[in-house]
Amino acid sequence: MMCCGYKNYLLLSPCDIIRTQMFSEPEKNIAQFHVDPGMTVVDIGAGIGHYAIALSKAVGDAGHVYAIEVQQDLLNKLKTEADNQHLRNIDIIWSDVEEERGTTLVDHIADRVIISNVLFQVRDREAVIREASRIVKPKGKMLIIDWTESHGGLGPKPADVITPEEVMDSAKRNGFEFDRKINTGEYHYGLIFKTNG
Repeated sequence: MMCCGYKNYLLLSPCDIIRTQMFSEPEKNIAQFHVDPGMTVVDIGAGIGHYAIALSKAVGDAGHVYAIEVQQDLLNKLKTEADNQHLRNIDIIWSDVEEERGTTLVDHIADRVIISNVLFQVRDREAVIREASRIVKPKGKMLIIDWTESHGGLGPKPADVITPEEVMDSAKRNGFEFDRKINTGEYHYGLIFKTNG
């Protein structure tokens, strides 16, 4: 259920993480997000790296991926997997994106930002989207993927579900304009936003 495992929620077993990824396939979502070779992409809430690994391959040697995660043990797994696949274009950053300037990245560094299965786990959702706004380039884009509902306990608790409308409102408050929806499977929604710049 959680690919990023943020601090206020229980960690899932590896089987749970794998099962969750079957519901929303990173490679297909990235293809719909139009991530091109040479781009710089930030994966907020990278977890064990399902998106970061796929993004690394999509941007190629001329591109770069920043994988941001608050749980050090998950980043260790991501580093091991990146090393095993000889992926040298991923920077792994341990940080809390709910803090001001939490990614530690410079302003306007990213062509694309992905926030997948993160917002339902954090206390300050606005802070996460505000940080995405800070790091994305003018004319850059952000993709948010999250659960459509609890799905009988398969997903997050009902009280933790964030609706697409809530995401759109928060994105608008932080300088984003809604671009389009993508197909992210039966259990998730995917929303792409672009910067107003």
